Amino acid sequence: MTQALNWDLPDPFTMTITVRPEDTDRLGHANNVVYVRWLEEVSWQHIESLGMTWALHEETGKAMAITRTELDYLASANAGDELVLGTWLTDWDGRFRSARQFQLIRPADGKTLLRGLSTHACVDMKSQRPARAPKAFAEILGGALVAGGRGLPG
Repeated sequence: MTQALNWDLPDPFTMTITVRPEDTDRLGHANNVVYVRWLEEVSWQHIESLGMTWALHEETGKAMAITRTELDYLASANAGDELVLGTWLTDWDGRFRSARQFQLIRPADGKTLLRGLSTHACVDMKSQRPARAPKAFAEILGGALVAGGRGLPG
């Protein structure tokens, strides 16, 4: 199914979504808060599939916390729509910060409904202060980078 879709970058990690009636707002389309929830879900699924599991987070005492999310809402999704959300790791500074790109497509008409970028910083889970990423994080993030995407700002 993802092969026929017009992805911005190659080989996205994908999650399929069916928009539920409770995902919609007063305007009748998927609410912006729901999109953010979907981005979080696909991000966790992606890093866990790479081996960056919650157990590894607990073992190292470190986590990648979102520092910025930028979303462009391009078209509406409505209850009953079947969607595919793709994500890629697009930048990693090797120590603290990473970037992740998103694209949401409705296969029925091939429309891209959303494009987004989130940036992340490694933090100590107890103090919630910035911390250097553990070696395991660096290896996982560095090994999963996709070239050609949007990266960390300046």
